[in-house]
Amino acid sequence: MVTPEAAIGQLASSIPEGVVGWGYLAAAIAVGLGALGAGIAVGLVGAAAVGTIGERPELMGRTLIFVGLAEGIAIYGLVIAIMILGRV
Repeated sequence: MVTPEAAIGQLASSIPEGVVGWGYLAAAIAVGLGALGAGIAVGLVGAAAVGTIGERPELMGRTLIFVGLAEGIAIYGLVIAIMILGRV
């Protein structure tokens, strides 16, 4: 019977150490740049949304949709990082 620890040990030993390190670095970059892009996008879209709501309050629902779409960029970065870590 193969224990999960033994299976993980065999899998980890078959991957060179340098490759694992680069995979972790790639995942960190994906999350970091995704969050940075989302922060910039939400800042720009949020400022425009506040200005629009100040002039026409009935458009509040539409502006929130655009802010939500900008926040989705961070989710994409997180998903890519999870996919990268799944292969490492």
